[in-house]
Amino acid sequence: MSASFVHSQSVAVLGGGPGGYEAALAAAQLGAEVTLVERAGVGGAAVITDVVPSKSLIATADAAVAISEASDLGVEFFAKGESGRALKPQVAINLAAVNKRLLSLARQQSDDMRGQLVDAGVRIISGHGRLDDHHSIVVATGPGGTDFDRVEAHTLVVAVGAAPRELPSAQPDGERILTWTQLYDMKALPEHLIVVGSGVTGAEFASAYMNLGAKVTLISSREHVLPGEDRDAAAVLEKVFRRGGMTVLSRSRAERVERVGDGVLVTLSDGRTVEGSHCLMAVGSIPNTAGIGLEDVGVELTGSGHIRVNRVARTSVPNIYAAGDCTTFVPLASVASMQGRTAVFHALGDTVIPLERRRITANIFTAPEIATVGRQERDLETGAINGYVHKLPLAANARAKMMGISDGFVKIVAREGSGTVIGGVIVAPRASELIYPIAIAVERRLTVDQVSRVFAVFPSLTASITDATRAMHQVNRDDDALD
Repeated sequence: MSASFVHSQSVAVLGGGPGGYEAALAAAQLGAEVTLVERAGVGGAAVITDVVPSKSLIATADAAVAISEASDLGVEFFAKGESGRALKPQVAINLAAVNKRLLSLARQQSDDMRGQLVDAGVRIISGHGRLDDHHSIVVATGPGGTDFDRVEAHTLVVAVGAAPRELPSAQPDGERILTWTQLYDMKALPEHLIVVGSGVTGAEFASAYMNLGAKVTLISSREHVLPGEDRDAAAVLEKVFRRGGMTVLSRSRAERVERVGDGVLVTLSDGRTVEGSHCLMAVGSIPNTAGIGLEDVGVELTGSGHIRVNRVARTSVPNIYAAGDCTTFVPLASVASMQGRTAVFHALGDTVIPLERRRITANIFTAPEIATVGRQERDLETGAINGYVHKLPLAANARAKMMGISDGFVKIVAREGSGTVIGGVIVAPRASELIYPIAIAVERRLTVDQVSRVFAVFPSLTASITDATRAMHQVNRDDDALD
């Protein structure tokens, strides 16, 4: 790849979320002339109203739990009363202060990302953009869309993200009936939060608000929470939810949500009703692809409005790429970032490794966290792949005992015969950190024996990964065999 080739290229990115940010940064690093069009701020919804603030809220909830459970480890908090007697203090949550802090953190992260783009030489235009043709984006920049800017480029990258799905029978009002982007306006902890939807978003917020001290009811249309995840992991989480006092209504579908006075009334499809102070609608998201000119320039969309892309993030139009939740690929911020970089590398002629679902690591930030990578046990059950599984409860881990951890496990999935690690699940505090060694094993096609020979610190939670792979040793197996 010659420098003259790169410098002759221009890239325009529509959307400043993780996918758009990484695409712009990668293009600038490769020497292209880059313009980023964004409307809400660099980082997009993921940074400003979704991932960063929600995970900051969860971190606060984790701190509250750590304080409340410290007595189990022999750490007790007392204050002296007037008579000198010890008084046990209560943990109080100042939600207004919490929300102010996490929104400030989100804005700081957005500003930091913007600064990195500026330092890299990226031109940033604030406004609403739409594709005008295969090589140009028109941006409404003035108040009420009165001023326009036109950006022309050899390559276009669309990274417009997605927004919370709204139901006609449960219209958010921003006060009592809320989407997850509206939660941060609450000044006090809800007396009774009803969460509609038991997928990742619903489970995360239900977990967080329960641990902050709110009464929570989780309405799930399926038999279990997290219906798309590992069954054992979902079972652990549901047990923790019920033990913590959460009401989980399984096989219950919310038919209607309405505001009644200073509260909400949720009517289920079987006629039952649930009353609460607030209701969070967590029923999925819809891509922000309507009205931005995609169909006009020939970009193929699915019936749900998602942009069809291949493994290098290319759309049906050769010079137009797409990244993130607006595409048909996995809706994760980490995936959006990788898609953005992959798109630019492909467009500018750099080395490209096409994206593979088997390499994707995901995490659900409940308490405990649930982290997954690669193939799962259900793939073996359906016959999609021939393999074997070993699950090791964390309760058997020495460090877990020291930390007072009783819930969770490590599960490894390996290919039959070769013993190649092809997937895994970890349910534990900071599972998002613990999954990394298994992700490396999947990426590099290591066998369980190769992983088992890596020294783990004793005592440590990662030692459970070593123990699990040691238990999966099969006599007379060829350790060098690959997929």
